[in-house]
Amino acid sequence: MYSQKDWLLIFGAGLFLLGLVTGFVGPLLLNPRMGLSSHLEGLMNGTFLIAVGAIWDRVHLSPALKKTAFGLFLFGTTANWATVFLAAAWGASALMPISGAGHTGTPFQENTVATLLMGLSIAMLIATALMLAGLLRKRA
Repeated sequence: MYSQKDWLLIFGAGLFLLGLVTGFVGPLLLNPRMGLSSHLEGLMNGTFLIAVGAIWDRVHLSPALKKTAFGLFLFGTTANWATVFLAAAWGASALMPISGAGHTGTPFQENTVATLLMGLSIAMLIATALMLAGLLRKRA
């Protein structure tokens, strides 16, 4: 049975691997520049999850809050890579004008990407705030 710490490390390594693979397929996507962004999101978010996993034992939260932060971290980091990959494949760029310059997806695609970006951003803010609170809290 794997612990939360183990899953953070496993997901981190997996996401890093997805980022590496995305580097190979990124140039084949509708928006290769956004494909590069997806490649970097996989690498950075994978590394971030590994770092979070490395300090997870020092995060002192109630079991419910720790489980919440854990789930939000897994969702936020994975959704970050996947959403930017979808944007690259679809050419959607409304909320990412620098990477998406010159590309526009259908209204459905743009709305999907925008909704996912907003959701994952909120998830990451909450998870990181919980982690910080847990790091500042002394073990009882």
